Amino acid sequence: MVSPPLQVVCAVIEDPQGRLLLARRLAHQAQGGLWEFPGGKLEAGESQAEALSRELDEELGLQPLQATPWITVRHVYPEREVQLHAWRVRAWAGEPVGRLGQPLDWVTPAELVQREFPAANRPIVNALILPDACLITADAPDDGRFLAALEQAAQRVRMAVLRGEQALRLAPQALPRLRAAGVLTLVNATPEQARALGADGVHLNRHRLRELQTRPEGLRWVGASCHDSEELARAARLGLDYAFLSPVQPTASHPDATPLGWEGFAALIADHALPVYALGGMQAGDVPQARARGAQGVAAIRGLWPPGEGQGVLPDGA
Repeated sequence: MVSPPLQVVCAVIEDPQGRLLLARRLAHQAQGGLWEFPGGKLEAGESQAEALSRELDEELGLQPLQATPWITVRHVYPEREVQLHAWRVRAWAGEPVGRLGQPLDWVTPAELVQREFPAANRPIVNALILPDACLITADAPDDGRFLAALEQAAQRVRMAVLRGEQALRLAPQALPRLRAAGVLTLVNATPEQARALGADGVHLNRHRLRELQTRPEGLRWVGASCHDSEELARAARLGLDYAFLSPVQPTASHPDATPLGWEGFAALIADHALPVYALGGMQAGDVPQARARGAQGVAAIRGLWPPGEGQGVLPDGA
C-alpha cells in the first residue's frame, strides 16, 4: 500500500527590506545541516493556516499576522513523497528566535544560491530568485544596434534569453555587459554551447527538451519552452528550474498556433510546481495578470525588446 504524501507547511518570511528568514536543520535531524524555510508537518485535523501558526510559535516564537498561501510543491524522496505548502508571511508578532536551538539567518533572495536546501525547497528558492519578466532577444539590422538594444533592455529587465544566430554569435560580447548590469542570462542553445560560452544557464527549445534524459550538469539554471501539460511535466520531472508556456495570447511569432488564453494557461500550470512564465503576446504590463493566474511572470520579445530593433520571429519549438 502506497502511503499518502506527507503534508508539510512552511513559511517564506520576508521583512520590509526584502530579506528572507532561513533556519538551519539540526545535525541529528533528517537532512541535517541544510537550510530551510521554517515550518513542519500538519497534525491530524489541522488546516494549513493552523499548522503554520503552531509551527512558527514552536520553532521561532512568532505569530503570523499577514500570511497568504503561495506555492505547493510535490516531491518524492526515496523514503516518502512530500507535499510542501509554502506561505508568504510579511507581518508577524514577536522576534524570531531559534527555540529548538537551530541557527537562523536573514538573507536576500540573491543570496539563496549560496545555501544548500532540501530538494523539495528548490522550486520555492527558484521562484524567489527569478524575476517577474524575462526578455527574449530579437534580431537587429546590424551587430552594433543589437548590442545597443540589449543594453537598453538591460535597464528594464533582470533576466534575458539570448536567442538566434546573431545573439549567439555576439554572446561573448553580450554576456559581460549583461552580467555587469545584474541580468541573469541564458542562451537558447545546447547545454554544451551554454557551458562553453560561460552563460548563467541554458534555455531548451521543445525539441531539446524531448530529447533530454537527465538534467544537464554544470549549469545553475536550466529552463525550457513548453506548449502543453506533457512538456511541463517533463520539465518538472527532469528538475528544470523554470519553463515558458505559450502561446497565451495571439502572436505574430506563431500566427497559426491556437492561443491558450489566460484560463487555459492557469489550468495547465496548476498541477506543476516549477515557476512558469507566460509567453505569447505579452507586455510588461501583463505581469500582474500573469501572477494572478499563478505564473512567475511574463516572457516576451516585442513586449520587452526596444521598439524598431527587429521583429524576432521564433522558430518552431523555440
